[in-house]
Amino acid sequence: MKDTPPDMDVRYRTMLMQRSGEERLTMGCAMRETARAFVESSILEQDPRATPETVRKGLFLRFYGHEFNADSQVRILAAIESASHPVVK
Repeated sequence: MKDTPPDMDVRYRTMLMQRSGEERLTMGCAMRETARAFVESSILEQDPRATPETVRKGLFLRFYGHEFNADSQVRILAAIESASHPVVK
C-alpha cells in the first residue's frame, strides 16, 4: 500500500539523506528494537508465563517465519530449543 503523495516521499527522502550514515543506522536500529519490543510484549500478553525460549520462537515466527517452508521452520525451531538447553559434558 502506498498512500503517501509523491512530493512528500521526495521531501522525506531529502530530509533523511541529510542525516549522516551513522544517524540513519542508529534510527534503523532503534526502529528494529521498538518492533522487537512490541512483538515480545504481544507474545507475553498472550502467554504471561512464556519462557525465554518460547519468546525467541515467537519472535522468529513473527519476523522470519513467512520466509521459510514448514520443514525449515521445524528445524529452526528445534535449533532454538536445543540452544536453550546446552549439552553438559
